[in-house]
Amino acid sequence: MLDTIQRDSVISFPMLGNLRLNPPSYFTIFGRPIYFYGVIIGLAFLLGILFASKRAKRFGLKEDDIYDAAIWGIPCAIIGARLYYVLFQLDYYRQHPDEILAIRNGGLAIYGGVIAGVLTAYLVCRRKKIPFPAMLDCLCYGLLLGQIIGRWGNFMNREAFGAETSVFCRMGLTAPDGTTVYVHPTFLYESLWNLGVLLFLLRFDEAGKRRFDGHCITLYFLLYGLGRFWIEGLRTDSLYIGGTGIRVSQALSLVLVLASAALLIYKHSQPFSPGDLYVNRVAAQEAAVIIEKTEES
Repeated sequence: MLDTIQRDSVISFPMLGNLRLNPPSYFTIFGRPIYFYGVIIGLAFLLGILFASKRAKRFGLKEDDIYDAAIWGIPCAIIGARLYYVLFQLDYYRQHPDEILAIRNGGLAIYGGVIAGVLTAYLVCRRKKIPFPAMLDCLCYGLLLGQIIGRWGNFMNREAFGAETSVFCRMGLTAPDGTTVYVHPTFLYESLWNLGVLLFLLRFDEAGKRRFDGHCITLYFLLYGLGRFWIEGLRTDSLYIGGTGIRVSQALSLVLVLASAALLIYKHSQPFSPGDLYVNRVAAQEAAVIIEKTEES
């Protein structure tokens, strides 16, 4: 039954008094369909960039540094997200090559986007002579906001849901023939999990607990990896490594969790010097310039 879920299925949530929703997957402009999936993903990118740019000074960066990374990073992230998805569905796309670019129907893998975005940010940092870890610390806030919003594109498409369940927070999908299936709303789980991670990181940074450049992005990989490992196990549309039965996202999440935990343990065993943070080095340089100009005058 799960394989026959259609985009015009009516959505319901028993925990909300059996609230029923039937949002359209697209609207038209001059007779051309505009899919909400794409609109929501675009909005997620835009708000994520703006949010990260407003936090740039906390990491010793300029807003223009974030915009420069975004100009190159966004198209690369979209290409990376789609390429990742297609590579792990290669047998299907070999038979349907005309659908490779049809991202309006979904099929963007967040890990592929993150990998491509990180590589692009690295190249931008090298060109601008900016510490790469400091840039990642700032970008992870925008990335989280983008993920929180972007998952609702899956809601509009009636996709990225989990297996059938009877848990209290289940989501109902009612087909046109009146048949209803109750599933885990995994898109909602991930959106809420990411919101929790974002609030934690905001509090973490505001409390001045950052010990090294790269601290925030390491915590992001650890916490997001934990949540994604759990949520991916509930989904019915996972990508697998060949015929092994191993879910790609779960394997990658496990690697990120272990690597992040190891790095945090190592860093916390080292002496901490606030002056090592890039934002403090920038502040010291600016203060030195001001003192020099004052002495000259």
